Parts: sequence; C-alpha cells; structure tokens
Amino acid sequence: MGLKLKEQAIDRKEKRRIRSINFIFVVVLITTAVYSICVGKYPVSAIESIQIILANIFGFSGNWEPITESVVMELRLTRTVSAILVGASLAISGAAYQGIFRNPLVSPDLLGVSSGACIGAAMAILMTLPAAYIQFFAFCGGLLAVSITLLIPRMIKSDSNLMLVLSGIIVGGLMTSIMGFIKYTADPDTQLAAITFWQLGSLSYIKMTSVLSVFPAIVLSAVVLIAMSWWIDIVSLGEKEAQTLGANVKVIVYVTIACSTLLTASSVCIAGTIGWVGLVIPHMGRLIAGPDNTKLLPAAGLIGAIFILLVDTAARTIGSAELPLSILTGIIGAPFFAWLLYKQRMRLQ
Repeated sequence: MGLKLKEQAIDRKEKRRIRSINFIFVVVLITTAVYSICVGKYPVSAIESIQIILANIFGFSGNWEPITESVVMELRLTRTVSAILVGASLAISGAAYQGIFRNPLVSPDLLGVSSGACIGAAMAILMTLPAAYIQFFAFCGGLLAVSITLLIPRMIKSDSNLMLVLSGIIVGGLMTSIMGFIKYTADPDTQLAAITFWQLGSLSYIKMTSVLSVFPAIVLSAVVLIAMSWWIDIVSLGEKEAQTLGANVKVIVYVTIACSTLLTASSVCIAGTIGWVGLVIPHMGRLIAGPDNTKLLPAAGLIGAIFILLVDTAARTIGSAELPLSILTGIIGAPFFAWLLYKQRMRLQ
C-alpha cells in the first residue's frame, strides 16, 4: 500500500513538472511571437503591435500609421503564424515517425518525405495549379516517398533500423535526381525561381490565404497524433507486445504515417523544404520532457514552433538580404545533433 501511494505521488509530481514545462514553453512562444512581429527593418513597439492586432480582431481603431498596420498585419503576423505552424508540424511529425518506427534517427528528411513532398509541389508549380492542388500534390509526393522507403526493407526481408535509414537515403537520392530533372525542364524566368524557393525554405512570400488553406489539415493531424500518442508508445514496445495489449498495430501505424506525412506536406506547402527540424527537435524534447510520447509530442511541437520563429526572425534581420531557412537550420541543427550523438555514444554502442 505504501509503495502504491509513493508511486502515485511520483506520478503527480511528474505531471506537475510536465505542466510547468509546457506552460513555460507557451510563455516563451508568445514572447518570441511578439518579438518576431516587432523587429525588422521597420521596427514596431510591442504595445503598438498588440494594439493593432486586437484592433483588427475586435474592430476598433487607433492613431497609428497605416504603414505600421500594414507591416504588422500583412507581413509579420502572417510570417509569425506560418513559422509557428511549420515548426510545430515538422517537430510533431518527426517525433511521431521516430516513435512508430522505434528509430531515433528517423525524420521526414531521412525517410524522403520532405523530398517527395517538395517534388509533388514542384510538379504542381510546373502545371501552374492553384495552391490547394500544390498541397494535394505535396501530400501525394510525401506519401509515395515514405511508401517506397518502407517497401525496400520488406522486399529484402529486413526490419532493422539501419536498413530503414539506408532505404530513406536511397529514396532521398532518387528524389533529388527527379528534382534536378524537374528544375532542368522548368521555365527559368518563372517556374524555376518558385521551385528553388520550395527547396531552400523561406517564409518571404507567404500569404495568409495560403496559411489558412492548410491550417485545418495541420491542426487536425496534430490533434490526432497527440490523441494517439499513448498508442504510439504501445507500438514502440514491439509488434507482439502491442498486439498482446490490444493494439491494432496496422491501423495505428497507417494513421500515424498518414497524419505525419500530411503535417510534413502542409509545412512544405507553406515554407518549402526545411531540414533538421524533424530530426533534432524531438531529441531536444526528450532531454526535457522524457521519452513518453504523451509528453513528448506536445513539448516537441512547442519547441519546434519557438525554434522556427527564432530562425525566421534571424533570417530576415541578421543581414541586408534574407537568408533561406534551411541554411540556418543546418548550421544550428548539425552541430547540435553531433553533440547529442557524442552525449549518447555509450548507449548507441
């Protein structure tokens, strides 16, 4: 009886710790969002930015300049919302992939999902299709890429984590070659620039209508994955153990892959291909919230949103010309991941 009470006390303490961590992340996210809206070549004070946003929501007027309202509402607020959605989408999808495949090296990049989604978007651009079709083509491209990645180990009858990673590298290389062919055939005056934008990753030309078009898909997919996080933990124990506990493994795996792919494809539609986020941020989340996916997925989503917000703010303020997001995420993500591998070298061995 005493041991049970002690376990309950530890469980309550852990829940309070996770709630406190998530609360801190939410406060940091709000602070970072306000900072992102304020800074730039046309600086705006935090109070004035908040007043302008509230005025547009509740319909009252103020004495600020029209250009200030335009900068806040049409440029920076759109970028801020986009950065939050993209960061959360990539981080949650990366954590879900790592959990369902029981492989900490898996990410939308390594599975070829990002490359496949980028190819789908590029094909839609070549055919001059509307934004909704770009999202659909990106989803189909990402789903096709991850399907091929999962098919290769089955064809050679190997279910090792290393083989899954190698399959992702094969598919990623194939997608890179296909992208090269698409860029070669694209119109250099119009289509090539748009396709290059998708590859490098940027929030420069994003419009609120594009954000709103993918918003329901992102929210629905994220909610489904977080709601299924307990089942993802069960599946991560192994197929036989999961079936013993009453889990329908195939349904859980397929739904997780579909939602994670939709999150990745939606982020590609908004900002193009942004590397390292889906791989590094879940590891950062595990260091803070632990390996339990019920705690990891919400924490990873918040950390990813904060990370992309900071990266996007830096990309448009540190130089005279705006830097692509993938350059900065690579500069930050690669050394951090190397440090993680160094810290966990004994466990990896």
